[in-house]
Amino acid sequence: MSENLRHALATARLQAVDIAAALAVDPKTVNRWLKGRTPYPRHRWAMADLLQVDEADLWPDIPQHRRAISKDIHAVYAHRWAVPHNVWRRLFEGATKEIGILGYSSLFLAEDTGMIRLLAARTRAGVKVRILLGDPDSPEVAARGTEEGIGPDVMRARIRNALTLCQPLLSVEGVEIRLHRTVLYNSLYRADDDLLVNIHAYGTPAAQAPVVHLRGNEEGAAGTYLASFERVWSTARLA
Repeated sequence: MSENLRHALATARLQAVDIAAALAVDPKTVNRWLKGRTPYPRHRWAMADLLQVDEADLWPDIPQHRRAISKDIHAVYAHRWAVPHNVWRRLFEGATKEIGILGYSSLFLAEDTGMIRLLAARTRAGVKVRILLGDPDSPEVAARGTEEGIGPDVMRARIRNALTLCQPLLSVEGVEIRLHRTVLYNSLYRADDDLLVNIHAYGTPAAQAPVVHLRGNEEGAAGTYLASFERVWSTARLA
């Protein structure tokens, strides 16, 4: 029986059904974890994030923990869809200076009305929000649509849909949206010194590709991606 996990749930005032909903698994699966079965790594990492504890505190007998990857890498997720929703929320909620989003459409965020409200709220709290989406008329966007197997027209439509859904943000002072014509090797989601890097792979939709959670500054591993964001921003045009 996993007493550590039970204690962490009790401390967080969460039930098995809450964990199941957050991780998109069956409640029976969570009950098996509570009885002692060890979850897959991505589920362990997601639960540690949800409960705001270290993975080693929940499963101390596992020899290799996420924290041992490196001082800069906080977590690795096999797919973007595997990143728990609360991780995205906590990323942006924790920003006190700047939020940056760089992708082609980032439609999964734009479709989340709660996320749009959150970005607006952080902006009103003094956080600068910069969003970079692909220029739907650019050959780079067309090429990415072909690479993902959805076709150029679908990719263009996804971007235009995202722009429409992001319109409420443009009425908030401190939000700026630009369109880029860049070949992206990663989509980037920044909140101050926290960075989620969605690694692109040829022929693979971004939602299926891995995500690395970096914590650091310009001098660490995150610096390469932060500099990349600034280069794309400097060449993009207003939406």
